[in-house]
Amino acid sequence: MAIKATVYKANLQIADMDRGLYATHQVTLAREPSETDERMMVRLLAFVLNVPADDHDGALAFARGAADAEEPDLWQRSLAGDLRQWIEVGQPDERRLVRAAGRAERVALYVYSSAAHIWWAGVQNKLARLNNLAVWQLPSAQSQALAALAARSMQLQVTVQDGQVWVGDAEHNIEVQPVALKTPVYRNY
Repeated sequence: MAIKATVYKANLQIADMDRGLYATHQVTLAREPSETDERMMVRLLAFVLNVPADDHDGALAFARGAADAEEPDLWQRSLAGDLRQWIEVGQPDERRLVRAAGRAERVALYVYSSAAHIWWAGVQNKLARLNNLAVWQLPSAQSQALAALAARSMQLQVTVQDGQVWVGDAEHNIEVQPVALKTPVYRNY
């Protein structure tokens, strides 16, 4: 019998001053047996940093990511079915990102771990031509501190200002400073 995913629930209170977004979101995450708390919490952070102000053009949703090779970790489809955002976490194969860049208007990647810079050095030139790709690195110590906040039921307050992110619960508050490795060149979408 296969091991099933573990369900986590998070109540997110978001104050993103960089985007003028102030919202509360109730989300449910399925943590696959092969997934760590660190990866799951980076997926949750990716949701916070990319959630649109409203759902008028489709909602940002957790996809099957680790459980399905054809889906990202998060995605946003417009009401017409167009793929607006494709969001990955970790260090995917560059061909996966090239394919995603051809399918979605915007692609974001959040890398973490102490070996992320080695991975990036190997794929940076292959991904340079993807104008709709943004790559962000989370410092290893910060992503591990984020993992320490993981609980089956979470109440998290997230504040974003000047590119710095503060994530806290009732007892802990951590700072995460995503580092831009590649910024997109978006056309007028």
